[in-house]
Amino acid sequence: MSNKLSPLINLNELLTLKKAEEIILIDARAGINAEENYNKEHLKNARYVDLNRDLATVETNPANGGRHPLPSLEKFSEVLSKLGISPSSHVIIYDDKNGSNAAARFWWMLKAIEHEKVQVLNGGLQEAIKLGFPTSSEVEKIETVEKYLISEWKLATANIDEVEQARNNDQNIVIDVRDKNRFDGLTEPLDLIAGHIPGAINVPFSENLNEDGFYKSAEDLKQKYSEIIGDKKPENVIVHCGSGVTACHTLLAMDYAGIKIPKLYVGSWSEWSRNDCEMATKLNS
Repeated sequence: MSNKLSPLINLNELLTLKKAEEIILIDARAGINAEENYNKEHLKNARYVDLNRDLATVETNPANGGRHPLPSLEKFSEVLSKLGISPSSHVIIYDDKNGSNAAARFWWMLKAIEHEKVQVLNGGLQEAIKLGFPTSSEVEKIETVEKYLISEWKLATANIDEVEQARNNDQNIVIDVRDKNRFDGLTEPLDLIAGHIPGAINVPFSENLNEDGFYKSAEDLKQKYSEIIGDKKPENVIVHCGSGVTACHTLLAMDYAGIKIPKLYVGSWSEWSRNDCEMATKLNS
């Protein structure tokens, strides 16, 4: 039997764990007023991580790596130290969109530096509050830790040139996890142009969740993604979204299902659509 830690943790498990061992709880809400909302109310002892400031190096021009390029290893090391995270820390992350904000992105980044004990709270902030997890508006005290040494990103990523090659190769599959209307080019709330990468298939991340907003069972997710991927090798599967954040929700779902984590196209549509690349919509795909 595998001793691999599940990428997801349920609230009852968290409550039990909280009493038994030291954990580091991270609030990874993103979007307008996210940090202000954290300051007003967060799960007790949770520390805040900011998507733009801590989990990306936002460029002036998203054509260079998209809206949320990965930070340098040095910067990420500083972020972890600032949060009080060491290689032995058990980190549990939540947001208010069940992982599709920045919780799954932070999970992926920690997995990519081979941090062993990291999980995302299934159900997120709302479920925790609903079931009585204590909240706070206090400034959380963080103990200083030694610098977290990082040598490289160990999980695979794809750049724009690799995606261009993969989309025309039958041995590869490019998965777009944005909602269908964005994929079809009917609406685009964040980027300049609506549409999708020609040859990509649309598997919205929302399909990872059941009607109650929790991740579907590992068995259901395994069946779903095994059928989609077929006999493709993990290194030939590329997953993307708008800016490399929500795609991590699907990477987490695959890991939960026991499927090897495929490549993340970090630049995603925000980079692709700004580089004079071929684009498609429902009308011309």
